[in-house]
Amino acid sequence: MPPSLDRATPLLRLRARWPGQFMVEMARDPLALFIRVGRLGDVVAIGAGGRTFVIVAHPELAREVLVTQQRRFVRGYAHRGLRFLLGDGLLTSEGDFHLRQRRLAQPAFHRERIARYAEAMTAAAARRSDAWDALVDRAASGAAPVVDVAAEMNALTLAIAGETLFGTTVGARARDVADALTDAMRAAPLAFLPVGHWALRLPIPAARRFRSARTRLDEIVYGIIAERRAGRAVADDRGDLLSMLLVATDPEETDGAPMSDVQLRDEVMTLFLAGHETTANALAWTWYLLARHPDVEARLHAELSTVLGDGPAARTPTIDDLPRLAYARMVVAESMRLFPPAYAVGRICAERCMLGGHVIEPGWGVVTSPWLAHHDARWWPDPERFLPERWAAPDPERPKFAYFPFGGGTRICIGEQFAWTETILVLATLARRWRMRVVPGQSVRPRARITLRQEPGVRVELHRRDPRPS
Repeated sequence: MPPSLDRATPLLRLRARWPGQFMVEMARDPLALFIRVGRLGDVVAIGAGGRTFVIVAHPELAREVLVTQQRRFVRGYAHRGLRFLLGDGLLTSEGDFHLRQRRLAQPAFHRERIARYAEAMTAAAARRSDAWDALVDRAASGAAPVVDVAAEMNALTLAIAGETLFGTTVGARARDVADALTDAMRAAPLAFLPVGHWALRLPIPAARRFRSARTRLDEIVYGIIAERRAGRAVADDRGDLLSMLLVATDPEETDGAPMSDVQLRDEVMTLFLAGHETTANALAWTWYLLARHPDVEARLHAELSTVLGDGPAARTPTIDDLPRLAYARMVVAESMRLFPPAYAVGRICAERCMLGGHVIEPGWGVVTSPWLAHHDARWWPDPERFLPERWAAPDPERPKFAYFPFGGGTRICIGEQFAWTETILVLATLARRWRMRVVPGQSVRPRARITLRQEPGVRVELHRRDPRPS
């Protein structure tokens, strides 16, 4: 039970040095703001856009917000801004409607379905490997081709999302989707502000790009829905999410009505974004870290040689290999600790409550941050070091929410197991054949948009590790 409201202690409030300071900092670099505020205490309030925001640094308090007292909180201001792009999908919807949509989508993420998706994941990764082989073959003798691995992973996971989630290959439209999402990301800070609901309507370049991106994505997604409606038989379930949603009805609803095109669009848009954007970023950060840590890369290669073989006889990983790819999982887990794709989870207090001995009032924003928790030296010794071995055994002293890259509570990411499967299998498929080295002289920085992207990208040299498999 939370402490009694009449036994509250004063809440530390950080005062702005000039009007609008924190609103500007939230838009410019929220990661730095989280770290700076988190050093002052586990519950600190700031003012931005005429509203109060509470930054929560302690994992047990994050658990209070996301699990124990989750009924006292609703989706945050950033999610309200995301409705301009995603509509009322799983990421942004609330209450009974969200529960209904989650029940309808959940069967697409059962283990049996993910096992089917695994083949598409490794096949897409193998095609990307073939494309890299072609680059090496065309390169001048002795020269290593250079690629932006962030862009490469974005294109790869987009293809996987199109095939596994929607039963369609995005194909020639992949570049249009990627460009539209990039434009939306650039305007994301406007959506995340307390005034985002009107800022995105302003006649300014960032808002115009956001509206244009939404229009272009709508055209693609509504087109896919129309193609599937026109081409499917009644009750045709092809095993992908879209075909399931087209025929799904909620057993707890009396009318048994299927989703409208607008509802389908919102869920497809949400999973289109979440199904490739976050995984692409996780993989790109993983390659960046491996390229900078040859000792970790060597241990990963040793595991892949043991599990999958070497040279022309090496085989493609399958979902059955996941338990044996233990170090690969550690590498991915540590990458998401250092660079969590979902760097913040926001809520709005809907009912007066206590948090860490402090009163939280209705209407206040509450921000829990994986970025902040994952870089806290109280739970992670030498927190800035890339050390996959720290995942070799669980730490009984570490709070559960010291690591929560997929959120928590009833709103935990529906595709968590899909994401783990995809990142590990794609990493194993490509790393068994390739190693990368970061091109000297570039500065790669985390950029907090809708997800944690790399700025300006990650340019790497491609080096073959093994001969081509037969």
